[in-house]
Amino acid sequence: MITNSIYGEYAEYLDMVLQDLEKRFKNFDDYVLNETGEHGFEHIITRIKSDESMREKCQRKGLPETAHSALSELKDAIGMRIVTSFIDDIYLMIKYIKSFDNCEVIEEIDYIKHAKPNGYRSYHLILAVKTDYPDVNGNTPGTYYVEIQLRTIAMDTWASLEHKIRYKKDIPSQELISSELKRCADELASCDLSMQTIRSLINKAVG
Repeated sequence: MITNSIYGEYAEYLDMVLQDLEKRFKNFDDYVLNETGEHGFEHIITRIKSDESMREKCQRKGLPETAHSALSELKDAIGMRIVTSFIDDIYLMIKYIKSFDNCEVIEEIDYIKHAKPNGYRSYHLILAVKTDYPDVNGNTPGTYYVEIQLRTIAMDTWASLEHKIRYKKDIPSQELISSELKRCADELASCDLSMQTIRSLINKAVG
């Protein structure tokens, strides 16, 4: 057991919660593949926020560096990014997630229909997951929080590249760069819609 982690005695449960969700999504993918011949998603990236990152976030938010802050006040100790091929796949995944009997969506932001000013597109969920494990508030069964981001391949590509560029300092023509990034985001969004339309036409033709 990790004793010096900000997560304290609850650190071991984070991986268990994550593994359970990964198993559910794998089962979903198998079901969709069996029904349609296509995968439900391209891939999933998961992480437990590192001790260093969580402590830094607590400092930034003005919170004490405690397990309670990390696992109750903040809601992103467990993170998942689900990358799909098409926009419709994202909303199908969301419908599936909302069917979980032990999960409640406590925060939901659709940056696909309502993109950020810089062009960022994604769908964000915060889940409260009921588990068999004790939690930091002394409850058994306990609740653990999971941050989920859902994106298409195009959205994920843009976000990854923008993230790398964003941290470059002292670059001239920042306004021009921001404008170009926004233009690229809009073009990729248009491509996503076109690909979704083509897929729908093909499915209608063969269905």
